[in-house]
Amino acid sequence: MTVGSRVNQTLANLKGIESTLKIYSLQSKNNEEIKAYKEAFKTTEIVTKNIQDRLKTIEFEEPQYKRK
Repeated sequence: MTVGSRVNQTLANLKGIESTLKIYSLQSKNNEEIKAYKEAFKTTEIVTKNIQDRLKTIEFEEPQYKRK
């Protein structure tokens, strides 16, 4: 498995986590839980953005890792 494919897999996993957190926050009735899910979502969103930026750098520096 190449570096590019591992980063892509990580990115896909993070997007899945974001979706799950969003669903949980919408389904919860407890305000503390909702707040916790939203905070976790925001943190995951930041990490996802950082990984996306890193992937762009990898693809620029190493063209063989470009997504097809």
